[in-house]
Amino acid sequence: MKTKKLVLKELVKHLNQNISEERLAKSLKLSRTIIKKAIHELVNEGYEVSFTTNKGYCFHMPKRLSKEVIEFFLSKKTPIKHIEFKETTDSTQNDAKSFSLSSKEEVLVVSDHQSAGVGRFSRIYFSPYKKGFYMSLLLFPRQKSLEVPQYTLLAATAVVCAVENLTAKQPLIKWINDIYLNGKKICGILSEAITDIKSNQITHLIIGIGFNFSIQREEFPKELRKKATSLFAESPPFISRNELIAEIWKQFYQLIDTNFIKIYRKYSFVLGKQVSFLEKNTIHQGIAKQITDTGELEILLDDGNIKILNAGEISLQNIGVK
Repeated sequence: MKTKKLVLKELVKHLNQNISEERLAKSLKLSRTIIKKAIHELVNEGYEVSFTTNKGYCFHMPKRLSKEVIEFFLSKKTPIKHIEFKETTDSTQNDAKSFSLSSKEEVLVVSDHQSAGVGRFSRIYFSPYKKGFYMSLLLFPRQKSLEVPQYTLLAATAVVCAVENLTAKQPLIKWINDIYLNGKKICGILSEAITDIKSNQITHLIIGIGFNFSIQREEFPKELRKKATSLFAESPPFISRNELIAEIWKQFYQLIDTNFIKIYRKYSFVLGKQVSFLEKNTIHQGIAKQITDTGELEILLDDGNIKILNAGEISLQNIGVK
C-alpha cells in the first residue's frame, strides 16, 4: 500500500481528533519527513487536515467522497469487502457488472459523477459532479425467499431509515423505487439480476442508488425543478456523503433478515391516495390500498375491481389526493 494511503487510513481512525506527528510516525514506522509529505499530498487532493503546535494533526470529516472514510463508518458486520471509488464513470451499474466476472466478494462502486447513468425504463439520471453520490452494490443473493424486486424495496427502506437516522428529516417512498422529500424526488433505485445462462440461476444482484445530496434548486435543469430536489437543497449539509453512504448499507444489511415490508409501508406516500398508471397503452385510475408482503401494489380501481401491480410492469404516472 502506498505511503499516502497508509497515512490516510491512520488519520481516519482518529477522525476529528488530534494525533501527534510522533505518534503517527511511530504507529506507521515512517519518518516524520515522509509523514509530512504524505499529509501535504492529501491536502492537495482536497482532504482537510489541520496542524496545531503541541497537539499535532487533526483530520476533519472530508467533503469529498473517500472509500477509507466510508469503510471507517461501515459496521464490521457489513459484508462489503471491497469499495471501488471512481471520481467519474459512465455508470456504476456497468462497473459493478464488470466485477461480477471475477469477484468472489461483495463490491461497492461509488462515484462522484456519472456520464451515462440511467434509472428504470432507461431514463437518464441527472448526476452533477460532487453534488450527489452514485453507487452500485454487487452482491450474492443470500435470501432465496426474496425476489429481485424485493431487493429494491429493501434498498428503499434502507435509504429512508438512514436519512432519518442521520438528519431527522422524513423522506417518503413512491412505490416502488423512488425516494421523495417535500413532494420531490431525491433518490432513485435500480436493481438488476445477473443470471447464469447454463443453469438459469441468479448468480449476482446489482443494486444501484443515485442520490441528490446538495444540489441547489437553480442547479437542476428547468424541466426537473418541479419534480426533483436534494437532501440539502436549502441549507449547507451537516453530515457528509460518506456518513450517509455507510449508514445506507448498514441499514440494508440490518434489515435484510427482518420484515422490512412493514417499515416500507410506514414510509409509503401512495397508500390511501388516488393514483393513475399506464398499462398496455391504457390509463387506469384508483386508490392505492395496500402493499403486499411481496411488494406488489394493490389498487382499488374506479370500476370497483382490484388490480395488483408488480414491479417493472407499469409506471405510476400521477399521484394526488382524492
